[in-house]
Formats: sequence, structure tokens, C-alpha cells
Amino acid sequence: MNKFFCALLASIIIYNNLTTVVSAASNSSAAIDSSSEDPNCPSLANAKDLQYTELIQRMTHVCRYDRLERPMEYNNKTNQRLPTVVKTRIYVYLLQNLNSDLLQFKMHALLQLSFQDKRLAYEHFAPDRDNILGQKHLSERLWLPHIFFANERDSSILGTDEKDVLTSISSDGNVIVSTRLQASLYCWMNFQKFPFDQQHCATVLESWMYNTSDLVLEWEKVSPISFDPEMRLTEYNLARYWHNTTVVHADEINLRHGAFMGDYSSLSFTVNLQREIGFYLLDYYLPSMMIVAISWVSFWLQADASPPRIMLGTSTMLSFITLSSSQSKTLPKVSYIKVSEVWFIGCTFFIFGSLVEFAFVNTIWRRKENIELKKVNSKYIIKSTLTPRPTRRQLGGSLSNESRARSCSSLDNIVSSTESVRNGNGTVNPSFNNYLTVHPNLPIIRTECADTVSVCSDRSTNDHIIDIDKDKLSMSKDPPPPTFTTMTPQEIAMWIDRRARLLFPGMFLAFNALYWTFVYVL
Repeated sequence: MNKFFCALLASIIIYNNLTTVVSAASNSSAAIDSSSEDPNCPSLANAKDLQYTELIQRMTHVCRYDRLERPMEYNNKTNQRLPTVVKTRIYVYLLQNLNSDLLQFKMHALLQLSFQDKRLAYEHFAPDRDNILGQKHLSERLWLPHIFFANERDSSILGTDEKDVLTSISSDGNVIVSTRLQASLYCWMNFQKFPFDQQHCATVLESWMYNTSDLVLEWEKVSPISFDPEMRLTEYNLARYWHNTTVVHADEINLRHGAFMGDYSSLSFTVNLQREIGFYLLDYYLPSMMIVAISWVSFWLQADASPPRIMLGTSTMLSFITLSSSQSKTLPKVSYIKVSEVWFIGCTFFIFGSLVEFAFVNTIWRRKENIELKKVNSKYIIKSTLTPRPTRRQLGGSLSNESRARSCSSLDNIVSSTESVRNGNGTVNPSFNNYLTVHPNLPIIRTECADTVSVCSDRSTNDHIIDIDKDKLSMSKDPPPPTFTTMTPQEIAMWIDRRARLLFPGMFLAFNALYWTFVYVL
């Protein structure tokens, strides 16, 4: 039984091969003998003796070939017409640097399209012929797929006198069209991590006229995309690349109507370009670090040295702004925040902070009164310097009852002392050295005490002399409250400067650690 099935299977295979040979022979004989049916159709009987120009003219004569008709391929089982398969290969000579402002890049490449067209096969009537090669005149006589760059800004075929288009036809009807071209392609870039960004720029090829039911684009299986090994980019590094095969749906939104609606075959290859950061490190980041460090020199200057500290702070700020503006001129105006702008904001904060620190310590330096502290530490020093002092008017209007009572008692002591130093006749004892002259026109002094003390003068005399005991006058003053430490404003200003010499560099190092971790890790 097994031998029977094996013999049956072998018979079927032999029959199919014979059918293919017979159909090919009939097609070739039909092509050769078509001149007998149409007297105007040139014969291909002596094709092996014809020149290539004459051979291609006879093969593409209108009686045999319609250049508006795509190649016909049929399924042997269902007799259904199959779409034409166009295989694609690209060799890239040059990739010019991305234009960040215009969001595009330029490419010089060799585009190669190959497909099978049985109408151009000549292996049956001219088997010894080599491949037919030609340029523009040959390609104008053939059907060629219309392929375009979907994301192109403009493109053109390279060449001087004649365009660089090479067409090759093999004996089995395989057609290869090679075109050397240049194209400016759009690349939708993202600058959030500039200048540590990576750009993915794609080159998209689509069928213009035929949808997937008539034409299918495929990448070659071997080396579909290759780059010139000598190709170099100045600002970017070609990290990797990949290719895809997709289908694009076209409808009325894409201005496709009627027979042009449907799914269209599409090919794309994407290059991953990583920006070289050496230029930005040397031209932007290192200089900005040095400018920020220079702004800290003001911490070693005395707090009352206003001209040098102001000049140092403003000059570093202006220098850094000028440095940053030169880096952002080549970038488009985007709404999101870039990594370079985060660096700009951070450095501006440190430079501006040094100016604010100078204004703070200079204000403290110019104070007249000492500062009384419980402890010499950051908490009490900052608190004492930031606490606003009451004004003279507030001090006069907010005296406590206790202080008022002390003032009244002191005034009573002065009056009583005055009366005690008088003689019986009302004159002052000249033995007292300390005296206070009270003029006749001296107004009455009124206090808020219960009793009103008046110092009046006898208008009959020019003046009276009231002697006051020095010890009693000193007893009227309150003793200062006990404190632990007293610092002058100058000592506090120098203390803040010493702390700033360590605080600002430490904060800047922490900012750098966070910044570079985000750039390279996240």
C-alpha cells in the first residue's frame, strides 16, 4: 500500500512539472509567433542575433507589452491574480546632521527596487543573452512601481548630464531599478533631555498608486539596509537602526477617493542617533560650574565691601546668562522644560543666592546694637537676626505698667532730693557739686502715674538750681536682663559668611548628584 501511494505521489509531481514546462514553452512560442497573428508585431525568432536595443524594443512593443499594466502573477490553484511583490534595499552613503530648528535631516542613498515581470523574460528565445542594462531610456519603456518617501520635505535624483538611474533585466524577467538620490526628510524630535537626547529618525517608503491588493513592498532578506563604513557624523553617533514593514490605511481623510482608497504597503527604517555631549560639556557645563564657583568668592570678602561684592555677583550672573543664551539659539521654541533649562535654573539659583546672602549680611553688619543670644548656634543666631525690632514710636507707646511705675518713682526721688538740698530760706546748698538747672520757662512734665508731678519755676527769679545726688539718679535705671552670650553685628555677619562658604558648595554638589543621576540613570 505504501509503495502504491509513493508511486501515485511521484506521478503527480512529474505531471505538474510537465505542465509547467509545456505552459512556458507555449508562452514563449506564443511570444515568438505573435507576429504571425499581428503583421505589425516584430518577431522574436532571431532574438539571439539582435542587438540589445533592438531586442528591448521588440520585447516592449505595444503588441506584447503595456507599460501601464503591472506584471501579472496568478495562483495556480485558484487562478486568482496575485499582487506584485517589490523587494527593496537601501544603501546609505551619507547622513547629514539633524537640523534641530527645521526638524529635518538629509540623506544620500542608493534605492534599489526589484520585481518579477514575466513579460520581459527572454530565456526561452535568447538563453545565451546576458542581462540587459540601461539607464533612463530603458526605464521609460518599462512598468515601474511608484514609490515615494512619506516623510520627505524634498527629494531629487542625483546625476549631472543624465540622472543616476540604472535598470537591469535578467533572462528570467527579474527587473532591478537602482536610483541614486538625495532627500530631506522630516524627523519629529524630542528635546526634553537635550543635550543628552537620542533622536529616532525614520525613513518611510509607501506605494503611491497601488494598494495592497495590487502591490506589496518587502525588504530584502539579505542586507536590506546598509551604511557606508566611512560615514561619520559630527554631532551625533549612529547607535543602531532597525526596519519595519507596515500597512497604511488611506481613506477620505487622506484625500484618497474611489479606487485609491484602501490599505497601502509601507516600509520604514529608523536610525537611533545619540548626541555627542563632549562639545556641551566643554563649552557649557564646565564653564557654568566655574562661573557658579566664582560667585562664591564674595563669601571671603568683608560684609561691608559693597562695591566688589556687588560687581562680582552681577558680573557672574550676566556671564552665565550670556553663556546659556548661546546654547539655545539653535533649538526650536518648545513648550516643555528641557534638561539644559533645569541646569540653567539651578545655576541661576546659586548665583542669585550669593547676591541675596551679601544683602543679608550687609544689613546685619550695619546694625548698631549687639545681639544677645542664649546659645551660639544657627538656630538662635538666625532667629535673632530675622526677628524684627520694634520702632522708637512702638517702644514709647507700649511701655508696661511696671516700667511706668519705675519712671514715676524715679521722678519722685529726684523731686524729693531737690527739696532736701534746699536751705530753710529756699536757697540751694552750694556744697553739692551735681546740679540740674531748671529754667523758668520749663513746661510741666505730666506722666500717667496716679499723682502728677510738676516742676514749676518761680517767675520772679531767672532760674533755680536743683542738685541731684548721682547715686540716686543711677538707681533709677533698670539693670539689664542676664544673658549667656553677646555678639556684635559684625561677628554675626562674619559667622554667616563662614557658614555660606560650606553651605553653597555642599548644596551645589547635591544638585549635581541629582542632576547627573537623572540624566544617565532615569
